Amino acid sequence: MLLASSSAVRRAGLEALLKTGPSLRLAGSLGSLQAISERASELRPDIILADLDQESSLPLSAHFVVPVVALIDDPDPGWAAQALRLGVKAILNRDLGHEEILYAIKAAGSQLVVLNADVTGKLAERVRTRAQTEETPLDQLTSRELEVLGMLAEGLGNRQIADRLGLSDHTIKFHISSILDKLDASTRTEAVTTALRLGLILL
Repeated sequence: MLLASSSAVRRAGLEALLKTGPSLRLAGSLGSLQAISERASELRPDIILADLDQESSLPLSAHFVVPVVALIDDPDPGWAAQALRLGVKAILNRDLGHEEILYAIKAAGSQLVVLNADVTGKLAERVRTRAQTEETPLDQLTSRELEVLGMLAEGLGNRQIADRLGLSDHTIKFHISSILDKLDASTRTEAVTTALRLGLILL
């Protein structure tokens, strides 16, 4: 595990906590969160525990290849949504107890997502607000097109989608063409990006 916190006091406390986890081994401890990606490439930890004093502390310029557990107070729902898309598996308040943090670490290691109730509420409200205030093609897309859109977000190709749904390549191409048209997108990537922004799909 790789630990990062700009606070020496918080870092020492979290280091002591991690030592109580029977299956946890601390590979490194950083005082600067900006070096997380670089150090993670060198140390290859299974999980990153990031203690954030502010949202900008965690660089979100690239996708994290290992699960990240982020401890942060009152995150903005937009930041939380972006963090989840880029590999953060848990977003928790910094004042949580030791048992909750250890549970989140274990869950993140199993590729599960753990969110504080207030974070979940804010994300749900964000989706509802966008659905009410923005013109979305939610009502235009069929249930099948939403299925295909979700698989596009997973990075699946036409043949893989066709096999999973038991449909022909031609039918999948038709669905994708319809999706691009309804989302006013010129590429699959643009369609997925638009769908994520509108809350049509979640990664």
